[in-house]
Amino acid sequence: MAGGERGAGGGGLSGARTRPRAAGGLALVPPRRPAPVRGRPRGRKPARRRAAPLPPLVTLMLLWSFGFTLLWLFDHRRPAAPPAPARTERPDFAAARAANALLPIVRAPRAAAPFRFHGSEAAREQAAQCLATAALYEAGDDEEGQRAVMQVVLNRARRPGFPKTICGVVYQGAALATGCQFSFACDGSATRRTERSGWDAARRRARAALAGAVYRPVGSATHYHADYVLPYWMGTLDKIARVRTHIFYEPRG
Repeated sequence: MAGGERGAGGGGLSGARTRPRAAGGLALVPPRRPAPVRGRPRGRKPARRRAAPLPPLVTLMLLWSFGFTLLWLFDHRRPAAPPAPARTERPDFAAARAANALLPIVRAPRAAAPFRFHGSEAAREQAAQCLATAALYEAGDDEEGQRAVMQVVLNRARRPGFPKTICGVVYQGAALATGCQFSFACDGSATRRTERSGWDAARRRARAALAGAVYRPVGSATHYHADYVLPYWMGTLDKIARVRTHIFYEPRG
């Protein structure tokens, strides 16, 4: 019947939705949408619960503890302060004089041979200048002290282990860090304390010493020091004489 044909061709009841058919008579089924998940709405994060504020006293204690910790760390990381320089005390001159007085003179000085200078007139004058300078700055204008210092310089120039010239003996060690043999040569005395008086007398005594004059009270002494100091080498030599405030020594043997 006509009505049946339309019903078969239309897929059943009139007005009903029919599924489309593909070639070969297979029905096309549209993909299903996933069912919505029940619960919180999609795309929204859960709200975080806010912590309750700390009491004022607890906040104050935390801040104080944090500040104390920072101060402790800063104090321990800071380099330690350098130690204060040691104070240099003035030497006890009286104690040194007492110690020198206790050390006896062991024997009389050996006699020194007259010194004979060999060289040109200019070299002789230069040697006299060096000899007079050492005597004037070491002993002042005292005649006995000057002659004693000159004799020590002449004795050194004739002994092994010392320079062979008068000026070499006087200024030995002046260019070295180890120190000078005669203190005036490296302590600035010659530039700080210019001696104007006594030069003529010191030069006359120096020329006489270079010509053979001998100062017998110190004989062949090669070392001396003031009575208010205690040099490290004093125990290795023989104490043989004392002139004014200076003590003189000679090698042993």
